[in-house]
Amino acid sequence: MIQVAISPASLLDEGVQVEEVDGLRLFRFTDGFQDRLETLLEGNEIDALTEEERSELRSLDELDRFFTYLNARLLAPALI
Repeated sequence: MIQVAISPASLLDEGVQVEEVDGLRLFRFTDGFQDRLETLLEGNEIDALTEEERSELRSLDELDRFFTYLNARLLAPALI
């Protein structure tokens, strides 16, 4: 089986934005990328994704986890 690889870094320019929340600048997906992630997650639940879509989902999921971590680190000093 051939595995298609999409580098999460290749998605940064078009799918990531910085949003100001309570005076802090946080990373988040653009609305388009958030919609795409949700569509892929739904397709994954019913096992209806192509290999390329599964690779895209893995990349978006990796970025989502990374942003969650970064944003938590950015928010931590504000919570103290």
